Amino acid sequence: MDVSMTLWVLTIVGLAALIAVDFFIGRKPHDVSIKEAGIWTIVWIVLAALFGLGLLLFAGGQPAGEFFAGFITEKSLSVDNLFVFVLIMAKFAVPSQYQQRVLLIGVLIALVLRAIFIAAGAAILASFAWVFYIFGAFLIYTAWKLIQEARADEDDEDWEENKLLKAAERRFGVADRYHGTKLWIQENGKRVMTPMLVVMLAIGTTDVLFALDSIPAIFGLTQDPYIVFTANAFALMGLRQLYFLIGGLLKKLVHLSYGLSIILGFIGVKLVLHALHESGVHVPEISIPVSLGVICAVLIVTTITSLRASKKQAAAEAAQEKSDGASKDSIDV
Repeated sequence: MDVSMTLWVLTIVGLAALIAVDFFIGRKPHDVSIKEAGIWTIVWIVLAALFGLGLLLFAGGQPAGEFFAGFITEKSLSVDNLFVFVLIMAKFAVPSQYQQRVLLIGVLIALVLRAIFIAAGAAILASFAWVFYIFGAFLIYTAWKLIQEARADEDDEDWEENKLLKAAERRFGVADRYHGTKLWIQENGKRVMTPMLVVMLAIGTTDVLFALDSIPAIFGLTQDPYIVFTANAFALMGLRQLYFLIGGLLKKLVHLSYGLSIILGFIGVKLVLHALHESGVHVPEISIPVSLGVICAVLIVTTITSLRASKKQAAAEAAQEKSDGASKDSIDV
């Protein structure tokens, strides 16, 4: 897809305008209701769909299919990010009325960092086709790692600050409490960071770790930097509202890691096949419609099985509590 500099500028300006509107509406700290989160989640999904339809009308079915496949993949991978975001919010004891501001700035930081990753990835792939082998192998390894972690049933409540964050805290110091939405304050004659700034940096820099698998994944679906960037932008910008909308449902998505591992492994295989094809080896390539169908099918099946498993687990726990209660009453008698 041939994208002019004018279109790049218009796209970035348009996204900036949408972000500004989002910021203006939520500028006053408040607890986000399910209704508000639901409305804005729908708005961002509709905007992404309209953008994809625009690609279909003006660029054709191939770019549109790549965008939708990339958007759905990035959206599903970003849901996994929410688990860590919940832990970060809890670790820093972020007041509920400030959480939306933290997420907005944190996501903006993540979007800028991902744009840098995308530019670097596009330049590398354009110069060295063999990198597709590395990306493919990395995604397959990541898929296997996700399965191992899911089987181990590890407790995720061991999130620790990264080295960059710790270095910033040592360099500037951190206030002992929140000061509204202020990022810096004067304390004992010294300018120090507030916990608000620290948690924003934590959200933004932690997302870089997730970008290590999501960026290669979307490059496995399309090598067009414009589509890669816009798919990431729309997926990330709706992440804040999704956090409040499905925050209570995250623990019920018990099979999400398995679903994501299948998607990453599938895209990894697709990348390896593409690399072999580019090297002159006659192998079948996986088309975008097939990729889109597989991704959607895996997510649907994963969601259904997760909700069923969670329902059975809740019923079993309720029965166990009832049994324990009956045993206690018998002992008391």
